[in-house]
Amino acid sequence: MPNPALRVLTDFRQWGTTLPVWSGRLCKEYWLLAAENIHAQGGRLLALWGEDRRTEEPGYLVHAAFLSETGIVHTEMIVDPAAASCPSLAAVFPGALRMERALYDLLGIRAGNGDTRPWLRHAAWPADQFPLRTDFCADNLTTAGDGDYAFVSAASPDAHEIPVGPIHAGIIEPGHFRFQVLGEEILHLEERFGYTHKGVERLLQGLDVDAGARLAGRISGDSTVAYAWSYAQAVEQIAAMQVPERAQWLRVLCLERERLANHLGDIGAIGNDAGLAFALTQFQALKEDLLRENQRYIGHRYLMDRVLPGGVGFDLTAVAVAALRSAGQALGTAVGRLQEILAEHGGLRDRVVRLGIISPERAAHLGLMGVAGRASGQPWDQRIQFPQPPYDQIQVRMATATEGDVAARMAVRFLEIFESLRLQEEILRNLPGGNVCQPPDLRDAAGEGVGWVEGWRGEVFFWLRMEQGRIRRCHPQDPSWTLWPALEEAVLRDIVADFPLINKSFNLSYSGHDL
Repeated sequence: MPNPALRVLTDFRQWGTTLPVWSGRLCKEYWLLAAENIHAQGGRLLALWGEDRRTEEPGYLVHAAFLSETGIVHTEMIVDPAAASCPSLAAVFPGALRMERALYDLLGIRAGNGDTRPWLRHAAWPADQFPLRTDFCADNLTTAGDGDYAFVSAASPDAHEIPVGPIHAGIIEPGHFRFQVLGEEILHLEERFGYTHKGVERLLQGLDVDAGARLAGRISGDSTVAYAWSYAQAVEQIAAMQVPERAQWLRVLCLERERLANHLGDIGAIGNDAGLAFALTQFQALKEDLLRENQRYIGHRYLMDRVLPGGVGFDLTAVAVAALRSAGQALGTAVGRLQEILAEHGGLRDRVVRLGIISPERAAHLGLMGVAGRASGQPWDQRIQFPQPPYDQIQVRMATATEGDVAARMAVRFLEIFESLRLQEEILRNLPGGNVCQPPDLRDAAGEGVGWVEGWRGEVFFWLRMEQGRIRRCHPQDPSWTLWPALEEAVLRDIVADFPLINKSFNLSYSGHDL
């Protein structure tokens, strides 16, 4: 007998956009069946979120975006307001668990995953009120902390608990890590986030396109290009507009320079956490040079507000093109020499090889993406499998490894630095002429749009609904939602002193996750 979920999915409509997106509505009985079918065919979960549609529909909407071999499958399901519950996908896609807990915190819809603890909510609003409901009252918001979160208890009386954070020794974002250890060996790690929750989804509601673009590019500052581009894609789908060719190429230039800056910083920081301060000073100097070039030739150190709906907010002169090409060649030479030095350093090699391992099998189960996924044998890169212009012309070469340890994640970063420099040279040598921006007319725009960009950390996803030229509802999804649970597994059986090194090799976003 055929699986009914298969029949339902065949009724999905394909969007008339350059991104491969199919969408459709499922009844509650088919929600889990559809997820199981997508998983069985090698798909994975990209995002899960909810929407208050009680004025237009007979209830709330729960959305899920999956990645299949044909593209994005966007599903939605009506949830009865009286029951405010839905089936859980966590048994099929482990990354769904925290998304479903956040779904309850923000919209009050409980998924049947058995974990009723809050995730994004601390004590800023009452437990029986939900910020993404249209009738939410913000008068009761506070800055009170959460002091009674129920962490998992130690399984053995011989185990000790070590709480770390949310305030850390460095100038980094806040997050809490609760270790259970036997001696120095880590038996269990549990994370607690939400400390940087800013109410981004609620803040975006009601904004016009330009204000939305500015906020979207600041959801996670180290990925401003990826967020701004995915937001712009969604807007441009709704407006059914074409982006000028020159702007497309300049967007890729910005995205690859964002990748370069972060990979340079991460390799230096990994070396530093392994006790090799030389790596930190050298790679931070190279990163600083690149950021200064961004400011001088593109207009912002971190490339904020460079990607806009309709194109980009800058152009390059012939002098700038020549300077960036020369700087890129020099950077490649410097990184190549440093790679040789680090490879010959026995102390560094002893610290990073066979540390923080995620096997290819576990990576596939957890749905790993981005650098961490490719370092654990997951040959996936959106720029290659579903290339958007001009990636379809310059043909990205994927960097992969199978060891899944800190050394593999370092190696993938090195390879991606060299590849991004090659792509930059291709872009600057073949940059087409023409306009750099065609601002869309969205005064009365309405509809749904999706953005999907391979950022330096992994895929950044953006869903947007507009009405009368303003944002009605949106949902941005950082790859860190899927990657943070993998870190909990990667540290097991290693020692507490190695946690900073393993953590830095993932380098995940708190702000992008906490929204």
